[in-house]
Amino acid sequence: MFKSTVDQRRALLAASLGWMLDSMDVMLYSMVLTYLMRDLAMSTRTAGLLGSVTLVSSAIGGIGFGVIADRLGRTKALMASILIYSVSTALCGLAGSIVQLAVFRVLLGLGMGGEWATGAALVSETWPAERRGKALGFMQSSWAIGYALAAAITALILPRYGWRAVFFAGIAPALVTVWIRSSVKEPEVWKQSRTRIEADKKNELLRLLEPGLRRLVLVTTTVNVGTMFAWWGLFSWIPRYLGLPRDEGGAGLDIVGTSTWVILMQGGMWLGYVTFGFVSDRFGRKLTYISYLFIAAILVPIYGNVRNPAALLWLGPMVAFFGTGYFTGFGIITAELFPTSIRATAQGLTYNVGRAVSAVAPFAVGSLAETHGLGFAFYLVALAFLASALLAILLPETKGREITAD
Repeated sequence: MFKSTVDQRRALLAASLGWMLDSMDVMLYSMVLTYLMRDLAMSTRTAGLLGSVTLVSSAIGGIGFGVIADRLGRTKALMASILIYSVSTALCGLAGSIVQLAVFRVLLGLGMGGEWATGAALVSETWPAERRGKALGFMQSSWAIGYALAAAITALILPRYGWRAVFFAGIAPALVTVWIRSSVKEPEVWKQSRTRIEADKKNELLRLLEPGLRRLVLVTTTVNVGTMFAWWGLFSWIPRYLGLPRDEGGAGLDIVGTSTWVILMQGGMWLGYVTFGFVSDRFGRKLTYISYLFIAAILVPIYGNVRNPAALLWLGPMVAFFGTGYFTGFGIITAELFPTSIRATAQGLTYNVGRAVSAVAPFAVGSLAETHGLGFAFYLVALAFLASALLAILLPETKGREITAD
């Protein structure tokens, strides 16, 4: 891949596995949703509400685990988050009612939210500035792999053993924690930081409100609210758009075509994550981040008004490339903006507040689509991308910034 030490590779692998399996466990719900709704007599509205509840819960988990990671260590918080979301996924297979399923999804959300902040901090503090973007790009790209893995697991298990067994397979990530505990070290910069601030009893969240950091927190959080709204508003509805008959405003693909087009979009998504790291290491974080968002804002309305399958085949991966790859940039920028002593707390807060607010995105896009069609509703997504790009102009450039034990 690129020059690295054993500790750097292990840190990257641990964070990537955690993020990939996080994606897998979360997406298993979407893959078996039709069968869940049938067996638990669940309405579409309730199914959507459970998805929103999971996102809100992930915001709480992200903030909480950020604090834990800053106080107790990146690897400890990473292991705890993986254990929580993997065990909670398996418990979903035991749900006998909607209420029980809701409780397990809330618990899953707590672990899901905690994984990104702790993993991003671990990689950021282990890799040097000139290769940090590439490393975080590879970590972020594992989300697309987890998404595809969820589809593969469902295809293998569900026809033979049912949806409950699919959730039971979600316990597998717990095994990763055994390897993390024995093989992955805490970053030296974090250890030095804890030694220097042991006497400082100020709460990490309160430190983010200090004058020097308050504006950065506000800008990064607001930008991420916009991008998260755009992502969930778009990708929650793309399968529906592809399969909807043309006379109802969709692309009119059959189930095979819809699945194929979605899988191909995952390829574009993976490339978008990885490429961002290489481009931003060359041209800067801010310019690359804003460019991805602007291009996504242009491509989404075009995609929403195309009906030709061949055109959708080419446009889909491009939409996924630019409409998802910027998440790598958010991880890099926030890692380089905030001090080591509160880095995970800052990343957990700024990232997961966006997740919580984005819970309204599927509903907002769906409501607009009900009266004007999905093609028109995607203009709302484009507007969110554009607003985030404009707001991101306020962010400082962080390329080349060293991470120290501040």
